Amino acid sequence: MPTDPEVLGKLDELLATIRASADPRRATAEWKQAFNQLKKTDAEANHVANVVAMRGVEQLAELIETLRAPDESGLPDPDAPDDATCKAALRAFRKRLKLTRLDDESQINSRNPLTGGQRSEIGMIIPPNEYPQKAWEELARQGKLRHSGKGFYELTDG
Repeated sequence: MPTDPEVLGKLDELLATIRASADPRRATAEWKQAFNQLKKTDAEANHVANVVAMRGVEQLAELIETLRAPDESGLPDPDAPDDATCKAALRAFRKRLKLTRLDDESQINSRNPLTGGQRSEIGMIIPPNEYPQKAWEELARQGKLRHSGKGFYELTDG
């Protein structure tokens, strides 16, 4: 997915400001703004954090260029899952989430058998490992799931 041109324009402005400062490594406010703008892109979070933490001006310029033209070929990703795989993966995710919630609500290990009936507050799970990670990433890209961090995903409202 191409990066928003408005975000790229803001990153270009910040890069120019950082380069123009007397000591680019001390332009703290600009680096913070650049970090916030980079979080809006598809750039890998660890790479972004490393570039900003090291205050690498040239690495920031390379990252912006990579975001500007991530794939010149225009060919689809050969590792991308097909629609049938994504549909089956989403169905499996919903089923796993439902079973996890039911298990949480069952209160089988409760001390008092007359209590219970509370709704589960589980909203995110680690997706079933029967499907490749690319399927979960594709579903998140489509907006059907949201990556919540550390391998957890949750259903979106859409």
